[in-house]
Amino acid sequence: MTTHTAASPEPPAKWRAGDLPMLSRLGPLRRFAEIGIADYPREERIRLAIINVMALLIAVTSMTYVATYASFGVVKYWPLIAVNLGLMAIALLAPLAHRINDIAAVVLIWVAEYAALFFFVRALGHNSGIQLNYIIGAAVAFAICGLGHIRLVVAAVLSGLALHLATWFLYPPGSARITADVGLLHNLYVSSAVTTFGIVALVVGYALTKADRARAEADRLLANILPEPVIDRLKQAPGARIADAVSNASVLFSDLVGFTSLSQELGVARTVEILDRLVTEFDRLAALHGVEKIKTIGDGYMAVAGVSRPQSDHCQRLARLALALPGLVATLSKTHDVDLRVRIGIASGPVMAGVIGADKFSYDVWGETVNLAARLESHGLPGEIQVSADVRDALGEEFLLTHRGAIPIKGVGTVETWFLIEDASAGRDAGA
Repeated sequence: MTTHTAASPEPPAKWRAGDLPMLSRLGPLRRFAEIGIADYPREERIRLAIINVMALLIAVTSMTYVATYASFGVVKYWPLIAVNLGLMAIALLAPLAHRINDIAAVVLIWVAEYAALFFFVRALGHNSGIQLNYIIGAAVAFAICGLGHIRLVVAAVLSGLALHLATWFLYPPGSARITADVGLLHNLYVSSAVTTFGIVALVVGYALTKADRARAEADRLLANILPEPVIDRLKQAPGARIADAVSNASVLFSDLVGFTSLSQELGVARTVEILDRLVTEFDRLAALHGVEKIKTIGDGYMAVAGVSRPQSDHCQRLARLALALPGLVATLSKTHDVDLRVRIGIASGPVMAGVIGADKFSYDVWGETVNLAARLESHGLPGEIQVSADVRDALGEEFLLTHRGAIPIKGVGTVETWFLIEDASAGRDAGA
């Protein structure tokens, strides 16, 4: 058993009601849930808060049993009343055990509850049904402790099973120390059955809900890394290698002119703020136009269309995205009082794509078309969208372009390029 100390690898943070949303509307319950958990990491705080709530429920349940036994006769059932009062006191004080370590409270509750249940069955016989509550111990142990304390879980399950069987065989009705009223026995059996079924159902529901949330979170994270069609393929064939050769797709690179030197003047905070806003808006526009962001490198942005899913208009999609970027950059420049301009390059042609890496994997695209798009961007002009001949041919009459001429591009040679000016079809549609 490891003692919890303040020297936690994760610095303690203030407990927030949002960590357990269901407690936010219940002031007294929330305050009890907070007892003794402040110095633990967030995930531990949530678990310990649940233990505190469980302890409070045990105290309330014990009090109801005190009232039940008293209604049938205080003198006759005083031993059972006394044990329930003791169990209630232990449950209310259990949160203070968090000062020892993260499992002290649950061990205290576990031992006290198991001992009390054994005492009750010994006193009333197994016809009371009280031994059914040992099943709750096994279910709750998994929910509260999880795999992080698997030895404790196994001990709780095995000891609960042993005590359940022992009380059944050792204490038949004829061995009861107290000759209980039939009405009381019926009451106890029904309440034990209802509690057992209810708690098990809640634990299973909690586990399934948590699993669904974890799955949804994993899907959300994957969607930020991989295109949706690639995620679907991985789900259908886990472990399969994703490697595609695409005969015709389009690639876009953009870069902020002079941003590296400007960032030295802006400082870290403003640089990150501007880049975050810029990339967020770029991502929004990419999603709007149905293209896929591949990655960002500093202030550089790479997007593709027609790679993970067939798109006959992949070039037009990237062209419309590119035309929206200079205006967006100008607006953000005005908002943040900086002078930024974007340089963009687009190329079309065959590419290769796939998921690479094991731990920090990524979906990447490469090939001569990718290299050409990157060179068109780096050899372009501020505020301009430079495209290749293949892009010009694919765009046709839908877009207005001007011929820049032949320019030497390192690693490629002399290439004829054009500047993309506007979406001519948008003007025609508006006029119609």
